[in-house]
Amino acid sequence: MTSYMIDDTDYRILQFLIGDSTLSHKDIGALVHMTGQAVGARIRRMRELEIIEGYTVRWNPTKIGLGIHAFVTVFLSSNAAHPPFQQFARHHESVMELHRVSGEGCYWMRVRLKGQEELNAFLDELLEFGNYKVNLGVGQLK
Repeated sequence: MTSYMIDDTDYRILQFLIGDSTLSHKDIGALVHMTGQAVGARIRRMRELEIIEGYTVRWNPTKIGLGIHAFVTVFLSSNAAHPPFQQFARHHESVMELHRVSGEGCYWMRVRLKGQEELNAFLDELLEFGNYKVNLGVGQLK
């Protein structure tokens, strides 16, 4: 993938969108001293260049019953386990993030689950691919 240069204004627009993707082009324009139409054109260009890949929403998982927030380091049992594990993780609704990592372990996952029973069932499923280490989130600071 080619690296694209963006100017300071594009960068500022991007930072405002990262902070709050619901801001209108007009609102961002007021912050960067441009028209909403000009901001919209820059955002479209950044989307075309795949600098902006999409939009997301911040949410409170505990409000919908997902009280367990776990960080799981996965140690696969063999090289052959990578493709089926990746398939499992991509399609499991509890897996919020999956990263292939260097150092300790093969993968790092962030998962959200309803409770201890659901966490235990998830960890039992992981044993099909290898072993794991779990750290539970106790509070988000940022």
